[in-house]
Amino acid sequence: MRTLLCALGLAAALLSAAPAQAQFANRSLGLSLGYMDFKRTAGLEGGFFVGFDGSYYIESGFDLVSLTKLSFPRDPGTGKRVVALAPSVGIRYLFMEESFRPYAGTDISYLLVFREGSTGQYVGLGPNLGFDFFVTDTVSLGLRGQYNFYFTLNEETQYSLTASVGAAAYF
Repeated sequence: MRTLLCALGLAAALLSAAPAQAQFANRSLGLSLGYMDFKRTAGLEGGFFVGFDGSYYIESGFDLVSLTKLSFPRDPGTGKRVVALAPSVGIRYLFMEESFRPYAGTDISYLLVFREGSTGQYVGLGPNLGFDFFVTDTVSLGLRGQYNFYFTLNEETQYSLTASVGAAAYF
């Protein structure tokens, strides 16, 4: 009798168990390298940048993202290199959530240009497109393109075009 009750209990537990689900790594930290064509924004020529980025998966294909770019473009007026720092925060939508993840998104950014004796400040909005490809379960490689619109008081809207390649670790 005891064996029968144990067998029935085990059968009931197995039949009522929920199916197994894989855990999704929903946070990432990454590093990117790219080129930022300032298109004379802040009077600058284009330059390469290093980017530090992170993401947090919200739900239903949406990611909250942050990217900070550090660049040293040339100021054509002086011929010297200046420091440009561009932190941003935004959201992106993943069209697919498999090992290949194309996405579209938009960022709000802040561009700081440090020149000898002055600082330029611009607020920007930038739609972007890209994809990530997972080479392992927790590491992805990706490409990203972005077009920024920069606004500041008493000046015309300025633009920049950015392209980058990056790697991210998910945890």
